[in-house]
Amino acid sequence: MPEESPLLGLPGSISPPEEYPEQGVPWHWGDPFAEQRTATRGVAVVDRSHREVLSVRGEERLSWLHLVISQHVTGLGEGAGTEALVLDTHGRVETHLVLAHENGTVWLDADPGAHATSAFPAGGRQTLLEYFEAMKFWSKVDIADETPERALLTLLGPDTDQILSTLDIKLDTEPYSVTGFDGGFARRMPWPGRSSVDLLVPRAELAAWWQRITEAGARPAGSWAFEALRVESLRPRIGVDTDDRTIPHEVNWIGSAAHVAKGCYRGQETVAKVHNVGRPPRRMVLLHLDGSPEITPETGDPVLLGERTVGRVGTVVRHHELGPVALALLKRSAPVDQELLAGAEDRIVQAAVDPDSVPAEGAAPGREAAQRLRG
Repeated sequence: MPEESPLLGLPGSISPPEEYPEQGVPWHWGDPFAEQRTATRGVAVVDRSHREVLSVRGEERLSWLHLVISQHVTGLGEGAGTEALVLDTHGRVETHLVLAHENGTVWLDADPGAHATSAFPAGGRQTLLEYFEAMKFWSKVDIADETPERALLTLLGPDTDQILSTLDIKLDTEPYSVTGFDGGFARRMPWPGRSSVDLLVPRAELAAWWQRITEAGARPAGSWAFEALRVESLRPRIGVDTDDRTIPHEVNWIGSAAHVAKGCYRGQETVAKVHNVGRPPRRMVLLHLDGSPEITPETGDPVLLGERTVGRVGTVVRHHELGPVALALLKRSAPVDQELLAGAEDRIVQAAVDPDSVPAEGAAPGREAAQRLRG
C-alpha cells in the first residue's frame, strides 16, 4: 500500500473520515461543492496517489497480458490505453485496471488493495502483483510494483487542456490517448465528468507537480469531488459498488473493460454466456436520496421495495447539483419507476431511480441467432 500523501500536510487539506474508502489522500480543501463546480466548469486537480501502480515490460508484454486480463490488448499500440478486469473462474469481478502503453511499458493502475484469487487451488487471496507473477510461467515479461516510485494526479474539467499546454504536454483528444513526458505520462480518460486527464508522475516529485499545476490555474480538489463525478458518470468502484457476486454485465463494464469476443482469460465463459444467451441478474442504477444531509444510507445497506430487499447500496455521495445520490445494484426484476427505500436501522430514506441511469437492454445475440435458425 502507498504511504500517506504528502499533500495532506499542505494548508487547507482536509483528511477523509476513517470509514471513507479513499484513505491517504485529501478528502477536500475546505469547500467540496465549489471544488465540484470548478471540476465541471473550469479545471481542478485531484490527488489520487493512493492508487497502486504496476509496470509490465518485455517483448511478450502484450501477448501475455492478453491471456490474464479481460480486455483485448494484443494490438494495443504505443500511445494508447484502455480498461480491463481481473475475474475469478466464475466470471466475478476481482480487480479493475486502467492501462497505458508508453515507451515499451504497459502501466497498470488500480484501487488500493487490488487483489486476485490464487491461480492454484487452495492458494487463497493474492495481491495483484503476486497473481501476475504466478501466471507468468515462461513468458518474457518483467512485472514490477511501481507504487513506491510513481503517483497519480487527475485533472478534471473542460479547461484541462489549458493546464496541459502550460505544462508543455501535447495529448490527443481521443479517449485513452497516452503521451509520455520526462518521468511519466498523461492519459486522457472518458470519465468522470466532461474531461479528465491522468498524470503519472514520480512520487518524489508529487508536491512539486501539484504546485506547478495549481500555479497554472487548476483548483485543488479532493477525492470527494472525484467520487461525486464518478457516481454521476455511472462508473463503479471495486469493493464499494461491487460485491463478491458482481459480474461485469451488471456494472457497465462490458465493452469498456471486458471484451466479449476474445477467449483464453479466466472467467471468459461467464462473460460470453451472459452476453450471448443470458441476462445479468442485477443492474447498476443511480438513486436520488430524499432526506436530511445527516441521514443517509451506507455502503452495503439494502434497497427495499416495501419490506422486500431488491438491491444493495454502493457509493453514497453529496453532489453539488444532484444532492445526495448513490449507486446501487438492483435485481433485474425490481421496478425502476416505483418509490424505494435505501438504508438500514435509523438511516432509512426514500429513494428514486434516475430513469436515465437504467441501462438499455437489447436482444441477446445468441438468442437472436437461435431464433433465426428456428425460423
